[in-house]
Amino acid sequence: MSSEARHLLIVEDDKVFARTLTRSFERRGYIVHTATNLEEAQALLKENSPSNAVVDLKLSGGDSGLECVKALHAHDADMLIVVLTGYASIATAVEAIKLGACHYLAKPSNTDDIEAAFERAAGDTTVELTERQTSIKTLEWEHIHEVLAASNFNISEAARRLGMHRRTLARKLGKSRIK
Repeated sequence: MSSEARHLLIVEDDKVFARTLTRSFERRGYIVHTATNLEEAQALLKENSPSNAVVDLKLSGGDSGLECVKALHAHDADMLIVVLTGYASIATAVEAIKLGACHYLAKPSNTDDIEAAFERAAGDTTVELTERQTSIKTLEWEHIHEVLAASNFNISEAARRLGMHRRTLARKLGKSRIK
C-alpha cells in the first residue's frame, strides 16, 4: 500500500459486519466511511471522494446494491468497487461489472479477499477455465436469482414472475446451493 492513505466507502446494512470490516480496513491504513443504503452513500460522496468501495448487493429498505454501484461509478469512474453478496448469481455479477464494479465476491469473504479483489481490478487472463458443465440445479439457481434481482429482491414479486408460490421460492432460497 502506498504511503498515502486510501479512502474506503463500505455500503452495508448489517451493522455488525460493517463494523468488523471497518476495523479490519482501518488496521490496514484505510480511512473508512460507512453507509447503510444508497441515500447515505450519496450524502457521504458530497463530502468525501473514496478511492475504493465495498457494496452489499441487497440493502435494507429495498435498495439495490446495483443502484449504489451505478451511483458510485457515476461519481468517480476510477473508484474501485467490489460487490459483496450472499445472493451471488451470474446475472447480478454481470450487471455489477457492467455498472462499474471491478469485482464481485460471494459471502463469506474477508478483508484479505476484498483487498485482493481491489488489486485484481484489471482482470486476470490466467484464470483457469472449468471443464465441468453447468448442472440443471445451477441453472435454476441462476434463473431464480436473476428474477429476484430484477424484482428488486422482493420475494413475493419474484415468485409471481417465476410462476411459483412465495413459500416455495422462500424454501428454495433457504436451501444451500448445489454445485
